[in-house]
Amino acid sequence: MKKRVIVLEAEGGADKWIDGHRRDTMPIVNAIKAKGYESEVIFFRDEWIDEIFNYIYDNADAVVVRINPGNLPNGEGKLFEMLRQLHDSDVLIMTHPNTMMRFGAKDALAKLADTDLVPDDTYSYYTVEEFEKTFPKSISYGTRVLKQNRGSTGSGIWRVEIVDSKLGEYEAGDTLPMDTVVKCTEAVDNHVEYSSLGKFMKFCHQYIEGDNGMLVDMRFMPRIVEGEIRILMVGENPIFAVHKKPVQEKDAFSATIASGAEYTYYKPEEYPELVNKFVDAIPLISDKLGKIKNTPIIWTGDFMLDTDENGNDTFVLGEMNCSCVGFFSHLDMGIQEKMADEIIRRIEVRKAS
Repeated sequence: MKKRVIVLEAEGGADKWIDGHRRDTMPIVNAIKAKGYESEVIFFRDEWIDEIFNYIYDNADAVVVRINPGNLPNGEGKLFEMLRQLHDSDVLIMTHPNTMMRFGAKDALAKLADTDLVPDDTYSYYTVEEFEKTFPKSISYGTRVLKQNRGSTGSGIWRVEIVDSKLGEYEAGDTLPMDTVVKCTEAVDNHVEYSSLGKFMKFCHQYIEGDNGMLVDMRFMPRIVEGEIRILMVGENPIFAVHKKPVQEKDAFSATIASGAEYTYYKPEEYPELVNKFVDAIPLISDKLGKIKNTPIIWTGDFMLDTDENGNDTFVLGEMNCSCVGFFSHLDMGIQEKMADEIIRRIEVRKAS
């Protein structure tokens, strides 16, 4: 065992501080060192892939990936190729590309639609044909939310509600005509557009076409106006819960900071029912998403309030994130130490097996 962990970053980008690193990167490195391991940061470039591979293979037990996908000019293809090769060469990758993609993709919701985490009328569209066939019917049941696979901070997430249908009195389950008037609100900034159903659906084709294109279609949760609860996890351990309340304005439903949402932080034990439900569901989530052995090293689950048939509060999973969850504003919570503990635990478990 080399007892060395390399933290991998990308150069540049809006997530960097004055030292050229993410603000949470060096705290992770220093926490690993404090546990008796060596650690350093190196930068990834496509053209350096062979040199980086050899350096990591020769010098490290594990790699911790702290790269915002938007900071790689040519995308993640070469990075993921190298990480998979390192994994096959017995270097522990945190987080492995397959895990990152399966936990972070929006279609994880559709894959969990037969669990009590997600409504069973949640669909994923991988082709324009599927979208054109199903969405005009699914929206007849009520307001829907469409989520693109790509994008972040609410970009390409639309609440779609019927304003007027030429069918007049239609029933749930009817396929609505393309000239149905719909009101569309985008989560990125809560702006509203009115359109015909056909025109809006044609606009949405861009989210389906191309590499990794896909749309998720799920029921709108009206209680999103009360806020969204995010649970931040290190491995299988809950670190905190944050209540993200949308700005109290007409049509607002986005819970992102950019849209003006208010964030309030809580200890996990202050949301015991939700936290226990999420933690207990991890084996099921991992199985449904492809029999994943290890969760992401740091990740989040976002939940919305709903009401069950008995009038009791319940929670619906709306999204998971794991590509590069940041925590620089919460360094006083000791997240970096908890990450270091989990990183070293995984290294030693693997080496012992």
